[in-house]
Amino acid sequence: MIGHTPENEETGPIYADGGDPRFIADAMLGKLARWLRVLGCDVEYFPLIGDEEVMARAARASRLLLTRDTLLVRRRGARNNHFFVVGDHFRDQLRQVVVHFAIDPNDRFLTRCLECNSLLVEIGKSAVRDLVPPYVYATQEVFRSCPSCGRLYWQGTHRQRMVREVEEILKPRLDPHKGNNQRMP
Repeated sequence: MIGHTPENEETGPIYADGGDPRFIADAMLGKLARWLRVLGCDVEYFPLIGDEEVMARAARASRLLLTRDTLLVRRRGARNNHFFVVGDHFRDQLRQVVVHFAIDPNDRFLTRCLECNSLLVEIGKSAVRDLVPPYVYATQEVFRSCPSCGRLYWQGTHRQRMVREVEEILKPRLDPHKGNNQRMP
């Protein structure tokens, strides 16, 4: 939600246009940005830009700033346009963001480029003949390409590993603070 920090916790996300959230992650959250892209979320990430630039980009592009920086959330440019990520590990961070923003992990799985965030487009098999290993070409029928950086994607074993990782991250957990019958998201 806009301006969400642990001190002002509310329930449910707030979006200006009622659509899917568009994020920009600060320099501390590169792994989270990548895993949100795995889930098909629109997440910009620039590891080498400073706080002023990330706040300006968030404002210009109507993106919600994902941050772990307690000083950044107090700055005027981020004060009402951020989501404070609590977890130290990307798995906890991903769980927090997915649950809070009610992101369906199956809805758009691997539909964005993991490197540059662009939406992938389907590309004909014949177009990739000389661009992928022969085994991949022989065993795969569907290929996708990033129109921005040209990176190619197909459903190999890496996809299966990502599916398993997301399932493990998002499976309900027992909450040790609420007794054995209470579950955490």
